[in-house]
Amino acid sequence: MNRHHPTHAVPTQAAATPGPGPGTGTAGPNPDILAFSRRVGLDPDPAQSAVLLSGANRGILNCSRQWGKSTLAAVLSVHRCLTRPDSLVLFASPSRRQSAELLLKARALLNRLGLRLRGDGVNPDSLVFPNNSRIVALPCNEATTRGFSAVSMLIVDEAARVPDEHYKALRPALAVGRGDVWLMSTPWGRRGFFYHSWAFGGSDWFRVESPATQNPRISPAFLEEERRNLGTWFEQEYLCHFMDRTDSIFASELVEAALDSDEDTFDFRPLQPKHAKPTQGVRPCTT
Repeated sequence: MNRHHPTHAVPTQAAATPGPGPGTGTAGPNPDILAFSRRVGLDPDPAQSAVLLSGANRGILNCSRQWGKSTLAAVLSVHRCLTRPDSLVLFASPSRRQSAELLLKARALLNRLGLRLRGDGVNPDSLVFPNNSRIVALPCNEATTRGFSAVSMLIVDEAARVPDEHYKALRPALAVGRGDVWLMSTPWGRRGFFYHSWAFGGSDWFRVESPATQNPRISPAFLEEERRNLGTWFEQEYLCHFMDRTDSIFASELVEAALDSDEDTFDFRPLQPKHAKPTQGVRPCTT
C-alpha cells in the first residue's frame, strides 16, 4: 500500500493537491498576485502560478534545483507585507547566510518598486515596511529563534535540511495569528519534517511537485549531462524523488510497512529509583 499522499496534475508543469481546513488558506486566492509578480520581475510559469494562486495556509513545494523557489518566496513575503499591515513574515533555512540570501531577494523586489527599506533595529537581518509589517531572516538556532508571536507567514527554505527541532520551535509562533506555512525544498532522503509532512501530512497541506524535466528554463541537454555525472543523486536533485540513505540497512518502505499504528509505543527511558538524581550532563532518552 502506498502511504505517500497523492498529488493531482497541474497542466504541463506540476502536481498539486489542495486540502480542506488549513490547506484552503485564511484569505483565499489572490488573483492580483500574478500581476504583482510580473511587476517585480517574475513572470511565473504554470507551477509557480499554482503556488501563488493557491491561497494555501499550509503549503509544501517539492521542487528541483534552480526552480526559482527563493524568488517565489520573496514574492509571497513582499506581497503579504505590502497588502496586510502589521504582518510579520519569518524566513528560516539551514543557515543564517541562506536566510539572509532570501532577504536580499525580497529587498531586490522592493527596489524594483522604488522602495528602500531599513531594518527593524532589533534583528540584524530584517526589513520594516511603512505599514509596520516586517520580514525577519532567522539563523538556524532553535534556542535563539523563540519569542516571535502572531506570525503571518513562515517560509522554510531548503526545508529538508533544516533540523526538526528548529522547525518545531517556530511553529507555536503561528498560533495566535493562524499564520501560513510554506515548506520549500529539494528532497534530502526519507527523513525529517519535510518528508513526513509531504508523505503523511494528510489533506492539511497543499502540495506542489515540479521536477526539472518540466522546467522550461533548464535544457534537456544539461539534464542529460547531469544524469550522467550525478548517478542516483540526479533523481533527488532534479526529479524530486525522496531517496533512501546509502547507509541504511533496510529500505524505508519496508520499515514503514512493518509499523502498526494500532500498537502502543514502548517507553525505553532507563529506570531510576525515585530518590536518584539525573547523571550530570546526561538526559534520559525520550521516545
